[in-house]
Amino acid sequence: MKCWSPETSINQGALRLCSGQSDSNPIGCGWERDEEDARQVASKLAIPFYSWDFTKEYREKVIDYFLDGYKKGITPNPDIECNREIKFGMFLEKVLVMGGDKIATGHYVRIRERDTGDKGDRRNKGENVYSLLKGVDGNKDQSYFLWTLTQKQLKHCLFPVGDYTKPEIRKIAAKWDLPVKDKPDSQGICFMGKVNVEDFLKQYIKSKLGKILTTDGEVIGEHDGLETYTIGQRRGIKIGGGIPYFVIGKDFKKNELIVAKGRKNEALFEKELIASDLSWISGEEPKLPLKCQAKIRYRQPDQECRIIENPPSPRLRRTKEKNQIKVIFKESQRAITPGQSIVFYKGEEMIGGGIIGSLK
Repeated sequence: MKCWSPETSINQGALRLCSGQSDSNPIGCGWERDEEDARQVASKLAIPFYSWDFTKEYREKVIDYFLDGYKKGITPNPDIECNREIKFGMFLEKVLVMGGDKIATGHYVRIRERDTGDKGDRRNKGENVYSLLKGVDGNKDQSYFLWTLTQKQLKHCLFPVGDYTKPEIRKIAAKWDLPVKDKPDSQGICFMGKVNVEDFLKQYIKSKLGKILTTDGEVIGEHDGLETYTIGQRRGIKIGGGIPYFVIGKDFKKNELIVAKGRKNEALFEKELIASDLSWISGEEPKLPLKCQAKIRYRQPDQECRIIENPPSPRLRRTKEKNQIKVIFKESQRAITPGQSIVFYKGEEMIGGGIIGSLK
């Protein structure tokens, strides 16, 4: 798939992001190289190779989502949206239209199919039920990025590398002498590569300078534009000397960046959050309250939590907030970031997720 290219750029700066990696341009999506690698693997395995151009759709559904989130002051995760809209959306639909049965991706995750037999499962109308499990390789598990998948999509999915570790996959590639056997791991934003997010955002978002304040209200510096900062950020604040400062909030009305001093400052920690835009792998919301584990960022160890219904707003006491839940953690969590994903687990099984909103 081709999803990001110069054709989708709106200025010369973005064009450079996808001109391919080189010594003078170490960032970039490198889609040409990836396509050629895939073509060579297909040739080696004697299977047909097709290439589809989704640059327009990727721009509209992923890049615009990414930029709109930062304009609103949150920190969106474009990899989640890419999976939702492109890989398991338009790409899967394209494959099915062409007569394919399933798509196989390189995500380190496992799928489990349960036969409901003739029990007449009301939810699935007797069809098989699919669960998502963490990948065997704990260092590479990518279930965090797949919480939006539905039963309809999982029915047509294969995750062949999920039962192996990364070293085992490289051994298999070497055994078959595949051209990508020594290819470095991919990094950065889905289909865009290793991009400097701050530089990228500044190409599209007009920001204005403002004050940097401590939690005590002391002005200690000047920020470059609130949109480019994220909760928990340390680097790029440009406050030198002594104990480092970390971003804990952004006041858009006053155009002020709020920071706290020290990595363990209590202002960086919260035990509760509100999540919305929920998706449950089973297709059905679990019975609440629910005790489970959760991650608020990729590679974070599982955190014990409890999910309850989100209490209605005091101004709307008779209404229930739609598609929202409150998550209460056993231990305080550092730098909970609105716009990022919270993903829920029951042991090895990933049960769903949502988008982090307000913290209380």
